[in-house]
Amino acid sequence: MGAKGGGMTERGKDGEMGGAESSILNPESSHVTRIKICGITRAEDALAAAHCGADAIGLVFYERSPRHVSIAQAVQLAAALPPFVSVVGLFVNAEAALVREALAQVPLDLLQFHGDESPEFCAQFARPYLKAIRVKAGVDLLQCASDFRTAKGLLLDAHVEGIPGGTGATFDWSLIPEHMPLPVILSGGLATENVAAAIKQVRPYAVDVSSGVEASKGIKDAAKIARFIQEVKQADVRLPG
Repeated sequence: MGAKGGGMTERGKDGEMGGAESSILNPESSHVTRIKICGITRAEDALAAAHCGADAIGLVFYERSPRHVSIAQAVQLAAALPPFVSVVGLFVNAEAALVREALAQVPLDLLQFHGDESPEFCAQFARPYLKAIRVKAGVDLLQCASDFRTAKGLLLDAHVEGIPGGTGATFDWSLIPEHMPLPVILSGGLATENVAAAIKQVRPYAVDVSSGVEASKGIKDAAKIARFIQEVKQADVRLPG
């Protein structure tokens, strides 16, 4: 379910490619779940995510969130990262001017819209974007994928009335159609304890975690980040080819 990862394989301690030779000849025989650590507010947390193997970090430009960062903070956080770690900017019903200001100052690789934004609003910034969908019974995810066909993927989160995200709540993963036309980024209450089951059931393109790797809201726990990422990698290995 969702878009599969590419033909990446794990490297052994000596730098040699792990897995059987058939994995190289047949890239689809392995699945690599990408990992985003969202709600980063401190440089040490951004570095911990990067060093543990995260593919992306998320910066929240939503003032009502306990994980909110200013544009000035975001500039410093992005500058602290090593290469090849994507920076995602999260917005909730923001004015277009705020998005443009962030883009002008912060090297954002991807935008994430977590409110009631229209497809036209999301597409106007000439930057790849994700559209978050708060999932509950009755939400037509196939229609959402059609509406937001210009998105790079749909981020599926739990629906909690009045709260756009970051709640730590899960949702019923069986509500996700088996064949989604866009990559699925699975979010909502993920943690070390349930991410393997989520990957096994949903096979998302990526997983997105925030509260599940925190010591407190906005403060990440490096050990939890490490365990979460390790659990994701082990879950990928256990998936059938």
